[in-house]
Amino acid sequence: MMPAARESLLDAAFSALAKRPWSAVRMVDVAATAGVSRQTLYNEFGSKEGLARALVRREADGYLAGVERALAVPGDVRERLVATAEWTASLARENVLVRALLTGCWSERLPAPTLSAVPSSSAVPAQRRADGPLPSPGDLMTAVRDRAVAVLGGPGAARADTSDLARACELALRLALSCVAAPPAGADGVAELVRGALQRHSSAQV
Repeated sequence: MMPAARESLLDAAFSALAKRPWSAVRMVDVAATAGVSRQTLYNEFGSKEGLARALVRREADGYLAGVERALAVPGDVRERLVATAEWTASLARENVLVRALLTGCWSERLPAPTLSAVPSSSAVPAQRRADGPLPSPGDLMTAVRDRAVAVLGGPGAARADTSDLARACELALRLALSCVAAPPAGADGVAELVRGALQRHSSAQV
């Protein structure tokens, strides 16, 4: 099947999840919305569990792609970490699967695939990847922190500099997640909170 058709099926599953609990999402309805046969859906994902894993994998990948964009925005290290925190908070607020991935809190409305790898007999490379390990909150935190160090630390950064950068990134991410649970006041609340915390963190290192 073409990758575009797979994406259409994942889009249809995500849209269905916005309207009803995952337990009430029917494969036949997902296939009909995407304009393919139910057999094509099963050929691609294997089962409803396989579809759930693929959907969760896609949302995790989308979050990390956004992190890459945030780390690449113009500005100094602090502003790029602020951008990463803003992206994390905004996406987690609007995307229930990303929120669950980042917090580990899976409500009864959501699919709850096991994070460990499952046996896969799929001939579809993207599905074999989805059947592999799914990221825990700690895995995502580590992935973002390591990417921030790689992008912002530079090739000649000293160990102390990269260690401080890793701590600053983790601080920004944890503040962002706290803003999902208890949103700060004002349109720029996340940015102001994270910017202030990073300023104090930087001053404490001097």
